[in-house]
Parts: sequence; structure tokens; C-alpha cells
Amino acid sequence: MLELKELEVAYGEVQAIWGIDLEVPEGKIITLVGSNGAGKSTTLRTISGLLTPMRGSITFLGEEIGGKKPHEIVARGIAHIPEARQLWPDMTVYENLELGAYSNHARAHRDKTIQWVFELFPRLAERRHQKAGTLSGGEQQMCAIGRGLMARPRLLMLDEPSLGLAPMLVEDVFRIVREINSEGVTILLVEQNIVNALSTADWAYVMETGKIIMEGPGRELLDDPHIRGAYLGV
Repeated sequence: MLELKELEVAYGEVQAIWGIDLEVPEGKIITLVGSNGAGKSTTLRTISGLLTPMRGSITFLGEEIGGKKPHEIVARGIAHIPEARQLWPDMTVYENLELGAYSNHARAHRDKTIQWVFELFPRLAERRHQKAGTLSGGEQQMCAIGRGLMARPRLLMLDEPSLGLAPMLVEDVFRIVREINSEGVTILLVEQNIVNALSTADWAYVMETGKIIMEGPGRELLDDPHIRGAYLGV
């Protein structure tokens, strides 16, 4: 579904991504893990059009999308849930969700999609008229994911969805990720919670200093000595 080939990205004169290759097959959960500053979020921002590649290609469903505008990429079926949620705090939950249905296709199915979001997140249905800025951290994350789903994406990219959440809520987030995937949405997940990310993913890429250094089935990588030593302290 999504393929990155020899992708290189820079912030001005500072290069952040160095020739990475990455594939996201349709219907799968793929995770990109690594420490802070490894280049994970930069990769997602480039896919979603917020950054322009220096070199390399990004193809989605066979079409080159590298360098296209973010709204064009959303219209093609990619939704990006950014780190730190980035909701409109003075707007209600319902209004935040409505704004996720930006494209013509999404608007045409808005009422049906919002009912699906409320089924996934009953707490949002209860708080639909509450301002997003007054929600708890977990509820805000639910709202951010729901807003992304309102675009009716074929590929959902999640950047650190468990960041700052209590352990019980972290388990809920990963359960919801699996449920969304079971509904036919392909997932590209960036996450520092290595155990949950690798346990959830069909395939995983490990990123360090802007390069992919390792890849393989998620659960197999959990047993890799480098992963256990570098990220799990074992």
C-alpha cells in the first residue's frame, strides 16, 4: 500500500533521514520504533506532506505522493494523528470530529462515520458537547484518533498514541488500534512503548539516528538481544 524508497529528509542544512526503505502492506499493522530523535516523527510528517523529501520516493497505492500538499494526501486516503493530539481545545468533541471529515468523500459519509467513532469510543459519545480542552489525557487521545478516522482513511498513521497516558489507558489505546485494524484500516504506528508496539505489530522497523537498522516480525524482535539491551534494559 505504502512504499518508501531511499528517502532522505532534512531540516534546512541538517539531515534527519538517511536513505530509508519501508513498506506498509495493506491490512497490516506496521510499527516504527526507536528512541527520541531517531527520525520516526519526521518520517510520518514527510509521508503526510508536512515536509518535502530531499531525495527518494513515497508511493501510495502505486502513485507518487512525495511533495504533494497535506490536504491532497488526506484526500487520497492517508490520515495522520500527530503527537500531542493537537485538538482545538475551545471546540466541542463533536465539532473536532466534524472537522476531521474534510474531503468530499468523508463529508458524504460523515454521519455514518461519526456513529462508528462513537461505537469505538463510547466516552466520546457521552462527552460530545464538552470542550475538547477539558477532557482527560486519555479522552483527548480518543478524540484525536476519532478525528483521524472521520477522514475515512485507508491508512492511519499514529504518532506516539500512548504518550503521557496511565498504564491502564495505554492498554486501551493498543486494543483500539487492533480493533480499528480489524475493521480494514491499515496502520502505521510510531511508538516508544517498545513492548506494546512490537507485540501489536505484524512487522516492525527499528530506527536509530535517521536510519533503519533492523526489521522483522514484531514479536520476534522482542526477543532480539539488541532490542532487549538497548530499549528494554535487559
